[in-house]
Amino acid sequence: MQPLGAADEAEVLDFLSVRPIHTVFIRGFIRENGLVSDLNRGKFYACRDNAGRLLGVALLGHITLIETHHDAVISAFANYARGQSVYMILGEQRKVECFWTYYSASGDEPRRQRRELLFAQQYPPPVLEPVPELRLANPDDLHILLPFYGEMHSKESGLNPLEVDPEGFTARWLRRINQKRVWVWIEGENLVFNADVMCDTPECIYLEGIHIAPEMRGKGLGLRCMSQLSHTLLAGAKSLCLLSDYEDLLANQFYRKVGYEVAGYYRTIFLSWTN
Repeated sequence: MQPLGAADEAEVLDFLSVRPIHTVFIRGFIRENGLVSDLNRGKFYACRDNAGRLLGVALLGHITLIETHHDAVISAFANYARGQSVYMILGEQRKVECFWTYYSASGDEPRRQRRELLFAQQYPPPVLEPVPELRLANPDDLHILLPFYGEMHSKESGLNPLEVDPEGFTARWLRRINQKRVWVWIEGENLVFNADVMCDTPECIYLEGIHIAPEMRGKGLGLRCMSQLSHTLLAGAKSLCLLSDYEDLLANQFYRKVGYEVAGYYRTIFLSWTN
């Protein structure tokens, strides 16, 4: 086990490129912030064999992400993670369950867990009627978006970041808006549609926060917005992906209708909040 530094970036990205869809989360952090940055809210580690070959890479911290094919490596990462401030563990179901088996020996109990489907799309869906109102968000939209993001996170994790870390939460979303990664359709003070680019790599873009206002559903507006967004984003990436709650049948049906296919089974474990 060893901490990773800036000089390791090329090697690590090459290691992660073998599975670009499943490693989009961890690659997104590296491409956006580098291997060493306070913005990662954690530390990157590598696990190597005796010959120095890379066996696994992990971000251990507020958000914990792992890429390896070896249970022994997962065990080693779990032991190191006990010294970090872990809030969320995200990854493929079997790996997260394996990680938790070793990590939970520290006495932590999951505050909440979610089973999810990873959906992926490589080819844009048929072109539908355009949505001229769909645009990139700007800082003036933040007062409309923040309550939505807080409620969205609360539904997933049981905790609203606006109540425990309002300044940090606001700063992170303002940064994302300034990075031109938030897509919206806003009518007056009402949010009609939202989609956020959470991780952006040339091979894959991970989307989150897909939302269509309840009173606007059933009119085909969500399909039109997602179709237009897919065409826009796939012009600069080879694939798109997103996570959807395993039990949300309506949402899963919607994503399939837009052209997404199931690419994996995922699990998220939430612990106590860490800044």
